[in-house]
Amino acid sequence: MVDVDPEQTPSSDEPTSDASDKASKKKKKGNFWKELPVLILVAFGLAIGIQIFLGRVYMIPSESMETTLHGCTDCYGDRVLVDKVTYRFTDPAPGDVIVFRGPPSWQNDFVTGEPGNPISEGLSWLGSLIGLPSANEEDFVKRVIAVGGQTVKCCDEQNRVTVDGKPLDEPYKHYDEGTPAEQESFEELKIPDGMLFVLGDNRNHSCDSRCQGQGGLNGLVPVSNVIGKARVIVLPPSRWGGVSDHNPQVVSMGAPGWQESVPMGVGIVAAWPLLLLGRRVRDRFRR
Repeated sequence: MVDVDPEQTPSSDEPTSDASDKASKKKKKGNFWKELPVLILVAFGLAIGIQIFLGRVYMIPSESMETTLHGCTDCYGDRVLVDKVTYRFTDPAPGDVIVFRGPPSWQNDFVTGEPGNPISEGLSWLGSLIGLPSANEEDFVKRVIAVGGQTVKCCDEQNRVTVDGKPLDEPYKHYDEGTPAEQESFEELKIPDGMLFVLGDNRNHSCDSRCQGQGGLNGLVPVSNVIGKARVIVLPPSRWGGVSDHNPQVVSMGAPGWQESVPMGVGIVAAWPLLLLGRRVRDRFRR
């Protein structure tokens, strides 16, 4: 007869392996629901931080930048990702498509009244995080044509805008069907330092530096008002792609071609933090 050690004999009170697995799964499931609110708060905080410091999605509400950017009352307006990092290290350059706060002299046709109650205000604020313009939105999107120290005028014999007396190369320029392919002329204007002269790509369907504030110096945009550079069209999916930043002065001014790739390179480097943060949040949820 073989003696059996009572300490090694399984007790009926001890859980089986199946029971242990079930308890472990139940504990993990409980931990997930406890961590979920924290994860949501962290993700929401990251979204706000990214929009404030790195980039934000804006909706294009008008046709002034067609066909580079689409926006109209009877179609799905483009949502564009605006890079807020690049201009912390450099100033806007000719050809950049920028988003900026309208100076006091500018009139925004899309401004409406403020929401009437706290709930509406809260929903409006949440909507702005995903690119829906708020009721008192006074931000504009246009293309930089000339910067401080340059002289701009329209037009030469071939109906082209000139900067410092040299015609611009503007392949992005658009005229609505049925309208004359001629630009509205404006007097020669010397741009003060720290200011920008901007135009819409839909050249005759845009109120910009030519007409805002009745034109002249009142139509210029302070560099300090610039929020960021439009980089990528993120919605709708059929419109995914980068936003052209062709420098219209490269050919006329004889600038080296490599300069056109510098802003894009800076933008790619600036985009890495956004990509890494997004991956970490996704990995956290999967766990």
